[in-house]
Amino acid sequence: MTTTRAPRRDAAENRDALLAAARVELNLDADASLEAIATRAGLSRRSVYGHFATRDELLRELLTSGATRVSHAMAGVDHPDPTIRLALIASRLWFEVDDIRVMAVFAVRGPLKTHTAAALQPLRDRVLAAVVDGVALGELRTDIPAGRLARLVEDSALSALAASSRDNIAAPEAHRLAMLLVLSTVGLSATEAAAVIDGTPELAWPAR
Repeated sequence: MTTTRAPRRDAAENRDALLAAARVELNLDADASLEAIATRAGLSRRSVYGHFATRDELLRELLTSGATRVSHAMAGVDHPDPTIRLALIASRLWFEVDDIRVMAVFAVRGPLKTHTAAALQPLRDRVLAAVVDGVALGELRTDIPAGRLARLVEDSALSALAASSRDNIAAPEAHRLAMLLVLSTVGLSATEAAAVIDGTPELAWPAR
């Protein structure tokens, strides 16, 4: 009978250290090399290849696990009002990726975006469902098909993340910006969007 032996403890710890270092390094520089990641992890470049054959292999594992974590975090986000539900999704998303804003945008818009698409599908389904419900209730704009509007909601949330990282926007302001852009995308005026955010306790900072 053949048994599969668990990896040695130090090997598992080194792998975790590499993934943790990659999260930090790639958020500082999306083009960070394996050498930079290994150095941050306190390991040699040779040790990296014991775990990941290529930089892309490391990236794929990192992005997939991150996308899966984000999708799982959204499972409990719900509200009977689809407009508030969309704002809650934007709020929760911001908190999940605040410390990895650059990587979050890279995961969805970068060369490996198709690799993370499957892991992010549950999140996209929740956004689409909220948009469909909002349109049916007459709360959201109807001049854009629901499917396309849901994709624009995703784009607006990513734009907020990219802008907050590029311009070093303070956390409370960046959190609010993400919700404002999502709500304006689905058809609310600036005044209406602000009223939704300010009138919903769950959306207040810090809404963890």
